[in-house]
Amino acid sequence: MACKYWILPLFISLCFSACYSFKGISIAPTISTFYVDQFQNGAGNAPPDIGQRFSEELKDIILRSSRLNYDESAPDIEFSGTITSFNVQSVAPERRDDSSGATDFGSSLNRLNISISVEYVNNQDAEDIWTQSFSFFQDFDNTQNLTDVQDDLIEEIFDQLTNDIFTRAFTNW
Repeated sequence: MACKYWILPLFISLCFSACYSFKGISIAPTISTFYVDQFQNGAGNAPPDIGQRFSEELKDIILRSSRLNYDESAPDIEFSGTITSFNVQSVAPERRDDSSGATDFGSSLNRLNISISVEYVNNQDAEDIWTQSFSFFQDFDNTQNLTDVQDDLIEEIFDQLTNDIFTRAFTNW
């Protein structure tokens, strides 16, 4: 009977000794640090600070969701990139009939779409390097002014983009 009490702890320690794994995260035990370079703003119509804001969001999700430490001098993993697109387009066309019987077509929703190109470098593994584009959007009512809702929309889009990048980097997506 006594032997079954040590089997479970032994099994758990063996599972975690090969690599760090939590919620599908897989980080080699030799990887302990990361760095996020300031993302460049390549989208002319985006807010001027969007690259810095995205860099901070990516840094925060890695700190919150992994055991990695931030290191600017000699990181094991590096992220860099560019905000490549920041655009608003009309979606969800609607037909409007006025009291005189005239028909007008418009849009009931607008969509803010942000695209980002990300470069990932694992300084411990020369073959673990990739560049990938990520894109996400949020819709907002056409009666709202973009400047009034822009910060909230960007935050929601960044939440999804940073999760996608984290997943790509640390779960063998």
